[in-house]
Amino acid sequence: MTRPDDVASQPVTPPGPVAEAARAFAADGGDAPHPRLVALDFDGTLAPLVDDPHAARMAPAARAAVDRLGAVLAGTTTRLALVSGRHLADLAERSRPPVGTFLVGSHGAETGVATPAGVEAVPVELTRDQADLLDALRAGFADAVAGREGAWVQDKPSAAVLHTRLASAADTRAAEDAADAVAERLGLHAMHGKDVVEVAVVETSKGEAVDRLRDVVGHDAGLPDARTRVLYAGDDTTDETAFAVLGPGDLGIKVGDGETLAAQRVPDADALAAVLDLLADLLGRPGA
Repeated sequence: MTRPDDVASQPVTPPGPVAEAARAFAADGGDAPHPRLVALDFDGTLAPLVDDPHAARMAPAARAAVDRLGAVLAGTTTRLALVSGRHLADLAERSRPPVGTFLVGSHGAETGVATPAGVEAVPVELTRDQADLLDALRAGFADAVAGREGAWVQDKPSAAVLHTRLASAADTRAAEDAADAVAERLGLHAMHGKDVVEVAVVETSKGEAVDRLRDVVGHDAGLPDARTRVLYAGDDTTDETAFAVLGPGDLGIKVGDGETLAAQRVPDADALAAVLDLLADLLGRPGA
């Protein structure tokens, strides 16, 4: 029996400017071929935001488009990546990525690749000082949510995350202020996203992760001297670091409302799915 979430709705047609930008991104580089990277955020970009992060899954149209794009890109010099604030194992479980997909978790602190046998991950190794900082960070965050209904803390291998989606406005403000104070006391940076505050003991960002992947894709393609073109799509403030590292030949797509450095915008996951379907059409052609 087919489940409703396994059936993709008919994707909408991408808005004209986004479609033209996607065609330019996919265009042949002429005498200088370019490897490409299609890097996508997960929550709020491919998967609608939900109160329970464990219940998140890709929108049906996005699920179909990602699977199709993954199949089209197999054996080409274009690679697919999912770049998320989720820890790596959780991202892999929720996203069910196509084989060959690069996975970036914890805003770049965790990396891996989807294989037929599962995710091949690079272990996160902390120094003694980082491990001690992480213990203090987790204790401070636990105090920040104590007595505040709906606020809770998620532990990651190198970070702690305050979630406030289910908390009242007053408890959210109080918990966020307390989390910021913990970060300041420990000399760490607090990243604010949609209903989350994340503090890591390993300095990284989605932008740094995208830059690293850009180099990896070029090397894997046997074109280390050719600049890898990057398409990045995301919805949150934490995705702005990725948009910030894009340059000529790249394409940034903001999903949803809000100020952004991205050159293009789509309203939701279904509209992004239409862009990914267009890319699959373009990159699946001989010689693409």
